Amino acid sequence: MKRRDFNTSLASLVIVGGLAACGGGDDAPLLAVAADGTSTIDPEVLLARLDAYPVETPLSAAEAASLAYMREEEQLAHAVYDYSAGLYAPVIFDHIADSESSHTAAVERLLERYGLPDPLQGLPEGTFATQTFQDLYAALTAASRVSLVEALKVGVLIEELDIRDIEQQKAAIDNADILMVYDNLLRGSRNHLRSFYEQLLAAGGSYTPQYISQAEFDAIVNSPMERGR
Repeated sequence: MKRRDFNTSLASLVIVGGLAACGGGDDAPLLAVAADGTSTIDPEVLLARLDAYPVETPLSAAEAASLAYMREEEQLAHAVYDYSAGLYAPVIFDHIADSESSHTAAVERLLERYGLPDPLQGLPEGTFATQTFQDLYAALTAASRVSLVEALKVGVLIEELDIRDIEQQKAAIDNADILMVYDNLLRGSRNHLRSFYEQLLAAGGSYTPQYISQAEFDAIVNSPMERGR
């Protein structure tokens, strides 16, 4: 499946609030938020922000495991949306697939920063080191094939799963640089949840949360897109 160049997709973003999307200046947002809610981590800004944090070593076993886990989970989102982009016309799948590439790349940058192995190194698209993620990919792409509405539901499900997991992962982490990246991943997931849910409602679908509470879900979808930081 042919993918657009990631740098090209970054340059084409329309940023909420008029913020510049690219460049590593102090005032540039780390999370570039497009008009449709697509939320992309700018790699140049990320490098500049990480340089401001100390490398706090050694990482705990829980922190190392968390980075490996989130690397695969963010890649799962990219791979499933990329798959749906090949099936259906709405550009939301393509846009958020590109965005998720920047999310998984941000976690990869943390792995490199701490000298940890990348669980996805050498693996082709749609292939994962952990069987749980491999099984999820198979199940979610199968569900997405059923219809556009089901594919949009899968998008909502993945984003609420990300929200739950990032919130849980943060509890075992005290390194400020990792928490900074995770907080921006959370903002991106909440924005993507809003985007997919809006598209789902417009397509005549409905959704009941599976991983977060109804109250948390409602609070997210009934609030505006979050700006980059």
